[in-house]
Amino acid sequence: MKKFACFVFVVSMLVGSGFAQAVSADLVIKNANIRTMDPKRTIARSIATLNGKIIAVGSDADTARLVGKNTRVIDAGGKTIIPGFNDAHVHFMETGSQLSSVDLRDAKTPEEFVRRIKDFAAKLPKDRWILGGKWDHENWTPNNLPTAAMVDAATPDNPLFIDRLDGHMALANSLAMKLAKVNKDTKEVAGGEIVRDAAGNPTGVFKDAAMSYIGKVIPEPSFEQKFEATVAATEHAASLGITSVQDMSTGNDVGVFQEVLRQGKLKTRVYGCSPLDGYKRWSNAGVRYAFGNAMLRVGCLKGYTDGSLGSTTAWFFEPYLDDPKTSGLPMGDVLTTMRDDIANSDKAGLQVNIHAIGDRANAVILDYYADLDKLNGARDRRFRIEHAQHLRQQDIARFGKIGVVASMQPFHIIDDGRWAWKRLDEKRLKGTYAFRTLLDTGGVLAFGSDSPVAPINPLFGVYGAVTRRTLDDKNPMGWIPEQKITVDEAVRAFTYGSAYAEFQEKWKGTLEVGMLADLVILSDDIFTIDPTRIGQVTVLTTVVDGKVVFEKK
Repeated sequence: MKKFACFVFVVSMLVGSGFAQAVSADLVIKNANIRTMDPKRTIARSIATLNGKIIAVGSDADTARLVGKNTRVIDAGGKTIIPGFNDAHVHFMETGSQLSSVDLRDAKTPEEFVRRIKDFAAKLPKDRWILGGKWDHENWTPNNLPTAAMVDAATPDNPLFIDRLDGHMALANSLAMKLAKVNKDTKEVAGGEIVRDAAGNPTGVFKDAAMSYIGKVIPEPSFEQKFEATVAATEHAASLGITSVQDMSTGNDVGVFQEVLRQGKLKTRVYGCSPLDGYKRWSNAGVRYAFGNAMLRVGCLKGYTDGSLGSTTAWFFEPYLDDPKTSGLPMGDVLTTMRDDIANSDKAGLQVNIHAIGDRANAVILDYYADLDKLNGARDRRFRIEHAQHLRQQDIARFGKIGVVASMQPFHIIDDGRWAWKRLDEKRLKGTYAFRTLLDTGGVLAFGSDSPVAPINPLFGVYGAVTRRTLDDKNPMGWIPEQKITVDEAVRAFTYGSAYAEFQEKWKGTLEVGMLADLVILSDDIFTIDPTRIGQVTVLTTVVDGKVVFEKK
């Protein structure tokens, strides 16, 4: 590893007369342990920025000449600096909304679950919907699904529709079902399930496509509410060192991000994705992948192949161990229009990202992607599979061979690992979150959080990828430990890998001259401390576009 190497400087600029004029940096950070994450893994001491770009990386003496009267100088006190985290898979506006919603993620019992809902409802005006929640019945013993009957008394005046943390099933109370006119006679929909009791009555839980029955009667949030949620999300992201996000749920809300940016409140670079089946919206306008500016871009599309493991809707070749009557649920368009939608989107020059959890879902999408070179011609597509959680051994190497980015969320490992063995046999678990094998076979990892499904804190993700220690502390050596990766590889996946996944690796993901000035100062050196402590590390300073957007008080 090369230490304290001085990169090429941009120390002068040409003026009209042809003479050089000294340049003063906007920001200089000195006395630091700078992990550039460049190909040589150079470690430097100081960094300088100007007009949102990095103009020098080297020693303290090297950057001292760039300090002018208006330069802000930060003494890092030897702290570690890395490129800003880039969350490759997040639901950004929902993350902001969840910050002000009822938090059920860590409710350990059904009783605590109900109590939190009751306390939250008591503060709301009559008829206000209760949304969000992010509950997890796997925290309970026994792990029975919640029901409307459990929460009706706590929410007599407020319709409720709260998500499981994976977003692939949700609980409605009786008032919400009444408003949606859902009853025993309501028909099932392709790619979804209404959970029913022995008499056929809906219990209140709706899975995947069936969630639309309740969703259609939920009032659309106002522009102002979406604006507030976005501001909350970008503020929270800045506090955690996240400088870029790839938002899987932007859809028609590009204008909200644009207004937050216009008002100078957007502290996070956003690449916004829209639903796959609406690709004509962009193709008809002539938009291609990664269209926009450095702060806000569009041109990516998101489709769904299946649901989630926690909701038993992830699509497998073989049945679930704990529910042998099902192998999961393919989404309604997977075997009908999805293949053509992918091909047409690709032909239009748009980037395609497909959600796939189960081994069959992943295999099907890899097959779809493999055909595109012949159909539309060879080019750099950067197709992505979002999650890529459970893979057959024969499919892992296909990611590198076809050039498919594995967009994965390592926090899910330490969460799902508490109970996934109940659903999948040992053979299938071998291909679960196969980070090590994906890298070793030439695949590219792009890490994210899936927030608000999981915590957005990227350091939790690094911890999960490196240790694979489940949240219940029952796997101290790691769950499926042969798939552990190093801290360097995990940080690389959260920086360069995520930038590559959005066609931006020439501008971000490493700290080199000419790159965007996005960086993070950490409280501890995550490359040298005990890996079990990584989740306790905090962000001291976040810089986006050469501007300090967060400082820990």
